[in-house]
This record gives sequence, C-alpha cells and structure tokens, in this order.
Amino acid sequence: MPPSVRPGSAFVSAGGSAIKQPLFNLGPSPAFRLALCVVLSLVLMTLDHRHHHLQQVKSTLALLVYPIQYLADLPVRGGYWVVEQFSSHQSLIAENRQLREEQLKLRGLLLRFEALETENERLRALLDTSSRLREQVVIAELLAVDLDPFRQQILVNKGRIHGVYPGQPVINAVGVVGQVLEVNTLHSVALLISDPSHALPVQVNRTGLRTLAVGTGNPERLSLRFIPPSEDIEPGDIISTSGLGGRFPADYPVARVIRVDRPSGEPFAVVDAQPMAHLDRSREVLLLWPADGGSDPQQEQGDTHGTEHGDG
Repeated sequence: MPPSVRPGSAFVSAGGSAIKQPLFNLGPSPAFRLALCVVLSLVLMTLDHRHHHLQQVKSTLALLVYPIQYLADLPVRGGYWVVEQFSSHQSLIAENRQLREEQLKLRGLLLRFEALETENERLRALLDTSSRLREQVVIAELLAVDLDPFRQQILVNKGRIHGVYPGQPVINAVGVVGQVLEVNTLHSVALLISDPSHALPVQVNRTGLRTLAVGTGNPERLSLRFIPPSEDIEPGDIISTSGLGGRFPADYPVARVIRVDRPSGEPFAVVDAQPMAHLDRSREVLLLWPADGGSDPQQEQGDTHGTEHGDG
C-alpha cells in the first residue's frame, strides 16, 4: 500500500525506495512575515495619528465589533444587575425603615414643640401680667388638681422655703384663681374660688355694687349672693375683687355674669358668673404678695379652714 503523500511534495519510487521533495515554496518565512506586520502597523499608526485617515475605518470596525463585545459582556452585566437590584432592594427597605423612625421622632418633637410654644405663650402672658402689677409675684407650676364637687383644690410647686404663706392670693394671666390653704416646705395647697366653702368679696365694675362670689363646686360657675332684685346687674358684667378684708388687692378680675334671675317674691336675685381664670385648664399660676398690707409669712400661721374662706 503506497505511503501517504503530503500535499506540495512529489512521490518518486525507484527500486522500491521513496523520495519526498517539495514541488514549490508555500510562502515567505515567519521572520519576514513578522517584520512586514510590524512595518505595516507602524505605517497605519502614523497615518492615523497624524492625518486621521483611518477614523472612518475604525468607526466602521467598532460598529461591526460592538454586538460581539456586548454579547461577550452580557453575563458580567447580568451578574452586576442582579447584585445591584438585590442590594438596592435591601437598601431601600433599610432607608424606608429609617425614614419612618425619623418621621415618628420628628412628629414627637413637633408635638413637644407645639406644647412648648403654647407653654411659652402662657408664660409670656403671666410675665406680662406680672410686669403690670405693683405687687411681687412668683410663677408656680401646678403639680396636681382636685376638682371634686365638694373640694376644689390645686397643688403647686412652691412652699415655705419660697416665702409662701397661708391665705396668699393666687392668680393667673386672666383672673383670680384662689388662695393658699396649706403651706409645706416645698409645695402648697391652694383653695380655688369655685370650692363650695370659698367666698370672695367682689364688686361689679360697671356699677360698683358689692357682693360675695361663692363657689358652687363647678369650676365653670360662681354664685353671687345677697343681691336684691332691684339692683342693676346684667349678664356680661365683669366682677372684680373689692379689696375688702386685706387679702386680695382690689380690681383683680374674678368672673363674668352669665345669668340673672329675679324670681318674684324672693328677697334676692339668683346670679351666676363664670370665672375668668379657666380654673380647669390652667397649668401655671402666680403667687401674689400684696404691696400694701399683705400678710407676713411669719405672722400668717393660723388655720384658714372654716365654713367660708375669703378676704374677710
């Protein structure tokens, strides 16, 4: 069987021997090819760098090669997209949670700021009131409120060490609140003017009529006693302290008349008034030291309990 013959070679058989001999040369040598490629590359680089003759050719080649590059890079892009989507989802959840927490905190702070703003308004009103007074005043904060129908009292955070004394007047920015009933070292108990056992000498601003404002157990209502039916008093009249008795200075607003009833055959009219001081809504009060004839803390140690508490 004849041996295989490589293309480009001749097979000659002479006396049973075979001779392989190339019939032609297949191409230039590898060294020549390398040199030719280097020279061609340098020429192309020079033409492109200096004269930009190959810009169009490069653009066309880049356009043709781009789909291959895109397909080759597609798995890597897909992996990055999956990681980014997962990370973005987790980060969005965390950011959303953080924003909700911050929103709750800000809402809480906003509520606190609104409360502080309201408190500042009240304090400014109290300070403005104290600046118009001739008497010495100290701001006290309410610690407790007892509005039982048979006992209308408040607990304030000022006591004996602050100079508070029994019978001391208590007011706020809009009217009379009551008077101190019991004094302790760091706090005091004040009796509200709405307490059923409290009576306060007052007068009608419009006419000068003097009467007593007696508590009814309702923080929204006082009863004006001993007013004859013929007296000139009408709903809307302002009632102020008369200054009689020496405890409350004169001309502090107490209440506004809301009802006048003159039943036939009765010796006195039925007159109801609403306290000006908003007894069930106050948070701060003013403890008042009258400038003229006020009680001295060392002398006012007697018991102020009784059927009625008032200026006299």
